[in-house]
Amino acid sequence: MGSTTSRRNFLQAGLMMPVAGAGMGFFRPADGPAAKGTGAPPKLETRVLGRTGLKVTTVGFGCMITSDGSVIERAVDAGINYFDTARGYQNGNNERMVGVALGANRKKVVLSTKSHAPDKKTMLEHIDKSLKELGTDYVDIWYQHARSKTEEITDETIEAQLLAKQQGKTRFIGVSTHSGQQQLIPWMVDKKVFDVVLAAYNFSMDATMVQAINAAAKGGMGVVAMKVMAGGPRRVKSDAQLSQKLAQPGALLAALKWVIKDPNVATTIPSITDMDQLDENLTAMAAPWSKTEERILAAHLEEIRPLYCSLCGACDGQCRQGLPVHDVLRILSYADGYGQFALARERFLELSAAHQAVRCGDCAACTVNCPKGVQVRERVSRAQELLA
Repeated sequence: MGSTTSRRNFLQAGLMMPVAGAGMGFFRPADGPAAKGTGAPPKLETRVLGRTGLKVTTVGFGCMITSDGSVIERAVDAGINYFDTARGYQNGNNERMVGVALGANRKKVVLSTKSHAPDKKTMLEHIDKSLKELGTDYVDIWYQHARSKTEEITDETIEAQLLAKQQGKTRFIGVSTHSGQQQLIPWMVDKKVFDVVLAAYNFSMDATMVQAINAAAKGGMGVVAMKVMAGGPRRVKSDAQLSQKLAQPGALLAALKWVIKDPNVATTIPSITDMDQLDENLTAMAAPWSKTEERILAAHLEEIRPLYCSLCGACDGQCRQGLPVHDVLRILSYADGYGQFALARERFLELSAAHQAVRCGDCAACTVNCPKGVQVRERVSRAQELLA
């Protein structure tokens, strides 16, 4: 009861945050549906990305599962100017596709990539490979990727970023983080070395995440939000139950708008795989936040509670078999939320052999008690059945 109440209070409090740019317009190409009959050029809101001074559109483009470069080309034409990829996406093929799609427009946009490498040498190899694949001599932001704990951000990985910055291979540096953010972000602020944080942030999370985002912005770091739709994009095929939950009319676009109305968030990177999704994201910005969307998200939160892990990290150390539970659930979301089985399988195989061998059925009862109400045993068991 306590966790339900706290999450509902957080949602309601978040829904009442100042709506930045509530009356903003939205971009469309000249032949797009929004342009027909209006006679007026479309417009998309921009914000400054912290101390970088970069002006970015509040709706950016997460390229992780994009395979059609023409969607990126049209997004540029529509006015979106922030594009995010990573060295490891699609085994390196994603960076190559993004580079080709941006082409001559490269310097018109803000481009970020990431390295998951744990050491200086490999990180520096990654940035050189990333620049080659992207067809550019620099990126605007280079992130250490998927860090959850401060000890994963070492002096040598910071040195790699600073060296790349000194050499002009990146303009700014940052960290991407899926979990443990409430502790990691204030630590990043205190380090006074990072320009940007790329954090999982959506309506399902605790109020402490609003505080962490506020701390980042107050400390001068630019904030980029990912996982904004709390479960993935619009077309879920692998899990019928989850698909039905995530298909609530208007819920996912309301979730995107919920994040954007926080003025401390400079931009968002929802995954976009086709023209329809691009249009949906842009259309979502056409009207101000409404009470209807508030009700939609409140109901949606109750629907996804047993299924969606908000990556709060409260389960750390609870599994008697030592599983990194939130990592397993995040990996499962790539299959069930994004419809990307191959990606989920690839990430599952990156777990240690001991963790891959764990089976929840071997335990008489689960020792993990999720304060958010996620059915941990059922969800982790599904990951094992689907991916092991």
